[in-house]
Amino acid sequence: MHDLSHGITLVTGGAGLIGSAVIWGLNQRKLTNIWLVDEENPSGPKRENLKNLQTQRQMSPELFRELIRTKSDELKDIHTMIHLGACSSTTETNEEFLTDNNLRYTAELCLWSLENGVRFIYASSAATYGDGSEGMEDTSEDIEKYKPLNLYGWSKHKFDLLAKERGWLGKTAGLKYFNVFGPNEEHKENMRSVVSKAFQQIMNTEEMTLFKSHHPEYSDGRQMRDFLYVKDAVSMTIWLASNGNANGLFNLGSGKARTWIDLASSIFSALNREPSIRFIEMPEILRDKYQYFTEANIKKLREAGFVESLYELEEGVRDYVQNYLMPQKRLGA
Repeated sequence: MHDLSHGITLVTGGAGLIGSAVIWGLNQRKLTNIWLVDEENPSGPKRENLKNLQTQRQMSPELFRELIRTKSDELKDIHTMIHLGACSSTTETNEEFLTDNNLRYTAELCLWSLENGVRFIYASSAATYGDGSEGMEDTSEDIEKYKPLNLYGWSKHKFDLLAKERGWLGKTAGLKYFNVFGPNEEHKENMRSVVSKAFQQIMNTEEMTLFKSHHPEYSDGRQMRDFLYVKDAVSMTIWLASNGNANGLFNLGSGKARTWIDLASSIFSALNREPSIRFIEMPEILRDKYQYFTEANIKKLREAGFVESLYELEEGVRDYVQNYLMPQKRLGA
């Protein structure tokens, strides 16, 4: 075991959806020896994410990166690094920005952690699997076969490849998050989960929209995703951070693909309303980059020793809608 009560646990992207939720999860476990790295003095929704979190220090990514590069003594008490900070926009077109932010930055933190005996876990992504035609297995033997569908996915995939090449995967854990949804995502705007966007849409129009299918094997609304409630993402992430022998790539998902219609029905049910769904055309820019099926095989995580039960889709959506979206609350409020 890797005891998180020893030294500092540092979380990059700590004001984001998964980052702030992980800090909330650490606080729930009576841990406050936490450093949070994210944009300095965030405003709006991100500021709200931080309101109920207990941390020892907050700093900007620019300052933290400089401390890493100069091997500052200020970092000497860091015991665990959970690197979740990244540009997560699947429509980002600035390749150099993604390379620096998602590849070089991660490599710098990984190398520093390994040199200093710090437990390092980082966010990879299910986007690295591309269209899924080559499978979605979290073994590292032949990850070269995967072809992501967008620059974001490639930026994550390139680090996985680098970590394999340099032998880092045997000493760290890379987390391939699937479709995470839950409280503390309002700041993501158009990149929010469908649950968050649909809730607002239903409140305003009494209906929700879903993309039509452009794949002959999937009828409208029957495209499938592995939806992971953020509280389960937290449990998995903290468990991996606490287990220094659980290394390599890990799929983090529910393990069960569900349709968009299932998701929509769960939202309407949580609101005690009859479903009202309208199908709209998928934008041209998305059609050749759209994943029609994702499902996380989490056998590797289970075999490593993670035994906690997970939320069913309906349970997670109900908790999110009724306890956070409707009362407009954040985690810990």
